[in-house]
Amino acid sequence: MYGACVRKNERLCVESRAASVNLAEAQAFMEDEKRILVFSDAGGTGRSYHADFAAKNRRLRVHYLLEAGWKADTAIQGLGRSNRTNQAQPPLFRPIATNVKAEKRFLSTIARRLDTLGAITRGQRQTGGHGLFRADDNLESVYARAALRQLYVLLYSGKIEECPLQAFEDATGLKLTGNDGSLREDLPPVTTFLNRLLALTIELQNRLFGVFDDLLQAKIEGAIASGTYDLGVETLTAESLTIAGRRTLYVHPQTGAETEIFTIRRRERNRPMTLEAALDRAGDPRAVLLVNTQSGRAAVQVPAPSLMLDDGRVERRVRLLRPMDRTAIPLDRLAQTHWQKADRESFACAWEAELAEIPVFTDSDLHIVTGLLLPIWRRLPDEHCRVYRLQTDDGERVIGRLVSPAWVAQAATDTPALAPADAWNAVLGGRTILQLQDGLELRRVRVMGEYRVELSGFTSGLVDRLKAMGLVSEIITWKLRLFVPTGDAGPTILGTLLDRFPLVRLAGRQAA
Repeated sequence: MYGACVRKNERLCVESRAASVNLAEAQAFMEDEKRILVFSDAGGTGRSYHADFAAKNRRLRVHYLLEAGWKADTAIQGLGRSNRTNQAQPPLFRPIATNVKAEKRFLSTIARRLDTLGAITRGQRQTGGHGLFRADDNLESVYARAALRQLYVLLYSGKIEECPLQAFEDATGLKLTGNDGSLREDLPPVTTFLNRLLALTIELQNRLFGVFDDLLQAKIEGAIASGTYDLGVETLTAESLTIAGRRTLYVHPQTGAETEIFTIRRRERNRPMTLEAALDRAGDPRAVLLVNTQSGRAAVQVPAPSLMLDDGRVERRVRLLRPMDRTAIPLDRLAQTHWQKADRESFACAWEAELAEIPVFTDSDLHIVTGLLLPIWRRLPDEHCRVYRLQTDDGERVIGRLVSPAWVAQAATDTPALAPADAWNAVLGGRTILQLQDGLELRRVRVMGEYRVELSGFTSGLVDRLKAMGLVSEIITWKLRLFVPTGDAGPTILGTLLDRFPLVRLAGRQAA
């Protein structure tokens, strides 16, 4: 645990020390006799180095993570030595890395495993990493895989001048092309790429990792802008949060558990950028004062990070700072707008005029589906997959999935009330399609000259359950199909099916 020391004559020596000496070193740190404590994986087991109220040393612990290692549970254990209960203040964690860009590969592995462990132990991905890592630190995510494939395409097409394709294949030993010279379908995975990257020269690995990192940033920013990026559970805060309405969407037939739609009324205090702050940002030599000749609004143009497009071109962007928003746009598109350079006086007048129009508060409505979500998960929209937790002004705690007003309007439509016998007669008539929950549909079809009632839209995981309800399966032209028997048992089986997958709507069709 502690072994090397430097003598007065600056000679490095290694001492053989008993285990009790390590305990004495730790005690000296806790008694504030020594300012620095160095401990290894072994020294971080079963001991506490936090700012305990019972200890003399209650100063802020700055915990430097020198070697994160590969095991998330071991890393959490080591970090937990200085972050425990009954402490005067929490520690400040600082992972250490050199300026070699590819060294981020080591931290990315521990970031991924910490996040996975947090999702298992606490139900939240962001808790596992203890706030040490950002979203783009995980180099093995779906966005990283997409960015890596784009990098391979750029290498194949010769868009990275500093590293031709042949030089990349020779240096890394990775084969990107097939025998016919085309780009392979089974390209090397991101873990293999990152490991081989460490074998390159510092200059080359910095160049390749820089391009890869730019592509990854673009993928993540695009997912965040489109609302498809999974941020985990977000805590919603505002000046006021009240439940303006609630409606039951689904009731589980066996347990009685409910799925509800809450309409949350949110009131937020507007905090616009002041004129002084805007002029302070304009003090940057690269900043430009702008006024829109059409709307009369003001903005401060500042540089923004560039994006690398799919074809390898770099898109330069600028950010427009306005009182209530900050928008990034391509630099070449700015010339096509009505934004024009302005002097300080006209800019200040336009900025103050817009500030005068901004109200103190802004009210908005959010729609959150909460309660039992698994039975209706397939009915929820695929876009804007955001999960919020909040506490209302009355103290009620809510956690659920955010949905759009359009989806709420569609889901709030009253479902048709139809007895199983009437539903059976309707579908047998051939002009009605029964649309059930989870995307299932019942319709009359003609198979080998006979009319049958077919169920479509099911997944492979539902086949056994549906067959247990009485449906029969057949393989027709190498495809699995499910049918409700058209005999006397048909209405009974349909009733059982509707109990598990309630009727959503009736759709008309031409007679089959």
